Amino acid sequence: MTLPAPRDRQQRTRDTLAKLAEPAADVWVATASSSGSSADPYLVPLSLAWIDERAVIAVESSSRTARNIHSSRTARLALGPTRDVVVIDARLEQSIVVTAAQELAERYARQADWDPRSAGDSYRFLVMRPERIQAWREANELPGRTLMRDGTWLT
Repeated sequence: MTLPAPRDRQQRTRDTLAKLAEPAADVWVATASSSGSSADPYLVPLSLAWIDERAVIAVESSSRTARNIHSSRTARLALGPTRDVVVIDARLEQSIVVTAAQELAERYARQADWDPRSAGDSYRFLVMRPERIQAWREANELPGRTLMRDGTWLT
């Protein structure tokens, strides 16, 4: 099998930003509590909105995902298929009841294609600041896969 030539960092960054801005983007969210127990790791699929260079998800306030992110302040998000993946290590910046954030809720609903405000105060927006973003398609793109480090784009 002949692999396509690897993309340069600028093209990968453009492709990543386009993928993050897609409507109805789904993301796998991996979390663990701050206790570090081996029973803690947890993985769920959620809707993603990319708003002002932040990853925004809506979760039920009492969910294990919300508890883990509030506890550890971190999450790993992955989107795309195995051969065109974007992985984001993010830090919790804000946790907001969905009914208390009208502008954010409107922007989230437009991109995510659902509106968690219909669930009332039981849902929260978790606004996460990316600290590291990696993207690759095939093994030949593993070198140079890091596009953001310490919250700063490398382009």
